[in-house]
Amino acid sequence: MEAGLPKPVRDNLNPLERYGLRLVLVALTIVLVAVPFAFLLFQVLSHGPLTHADISIANRLNNAVYRHHGWVVALKVISNLGKPITLGVLVVLAAAYVLWRGRRRLAAFLVVAAVGGGLVDTAVKAAVNRPRPHVDHLLVHALGKSFPSGHAMSSTVTYGALLVVFLPVVPRAARRLVVGAVVLLLFAIGVSRLALGVHYVSDVVAGWVLGSAWLAGSIAAFEAWRADRGRKPSEPLAEGVEPEAAKDLKAG
Repeated sequence: MEAGLPKPVRDNLNPLERYGLRLVLVALTIVLVAVPFAFLLFQVLSHGPLTHADISIANRLNNAVYRHHGWVVALKVISNLGKPITLGVLVVLAAAYVLWRGRRRLAAFLVVAAVGGGLVDTAVKAAVNRPRPHVDHLLVHALGKSFPSGHAMSSTVTYGALLVVFLPVVPRAARRLVVGAVVLLLFAIGVSRLALGVHYVSDVVAGWVLGSAWLAGSIAAFEAWRADRGRKPSEPLAEGVEPEAAKDLKAG
């Protein structure tokens, strides 16, 4: 019956055509990501076997680095790359730049993803109310509760959002390398929080998982906006969320 209708009408009548198969896959990804987070949350709330391993690993890492001044300095520098103030400055500068280049939707995407992720992290911390680890050598002071790691979650959301916004200006041959570098940075930030004695392994892993879920949801919302306006679906980790913005985002 729909075969004789104009294509724009058929697209509006068919939600799968309208929003694209990629959105369905992103939603599935969010659900799959929620499963390991739910497992970690259950372990923490029930003081399951994983929490005993948490304590052991936290102390071993802390004891391994505290005597090495150079390591401690390096870990603090890496950890600072995931601080809220650092991430906030990066988001403000990036949002201001893309706004100046005429890409208001990308600016909104950056701000909403980063601020929303921070609010989710704060809410989960308050709900779980897990104390920080008690290690032999506390190398930095951290405020707030432990689960999930705010550094791990917020850096995942922020650096991930910056990646998919600015990926279109990265030469195609270097895009995989840039994606890998961002993943390595997120891993280093998480490990730095463990070694400095302010988080458990489950805190950091939960931060990565929850941050990935929030980032995927933010990208899905942006994809829905694109589909609603008849734009082609994007490949966020291959070409960014707005491939057409490449010319506008290039400096000069």
